Amino acid sequence: QVQLVESGGGLVQAGESLRLSCAASRSFFRLNTMGWYRQAPGKQRGLVASITSGGDISYADSVKGRFTISKDNSKNTVYLQMNNLKPEDTAVYYCNYNGRLSSFVSREYDYWGQGTQVTVSS
Repeated sequence: QVQLVESGGGLVQAGESLRLSCAASRSFFRLNTMGWYRQAPGKQRGLVASITSGGDISYADSVKGRFTISKDNSKNTVYLQMNNLKPEDTAVYYCNYNGRLSSFVSREYDYWGQGTQVTVSS
């Protein structure tokens, strides 16, 4: 199995920045996408940003121009740089890896981190 360990959340004021990190405890045989999702109280979990193995990136419209996703394949780690944070960015942020852990696995699976709280005060 694999563990995804997130770090970097916290309490900041509007306009400030945070950088989230998510490190996998082992490498994947095949890793398709790495992404960040968030869930605010009373709302569904939604995609914030994702990056494919080939480097294709997508963002939710609400974070375009403020958030940047990146990855370090050698460290099995994905990052989310969040600038100009707004109160509406307050949520629990989860990282997600989609892929296969070994060649003996017949299909891709989703793996999730435990979540890290980001709170932005106005």
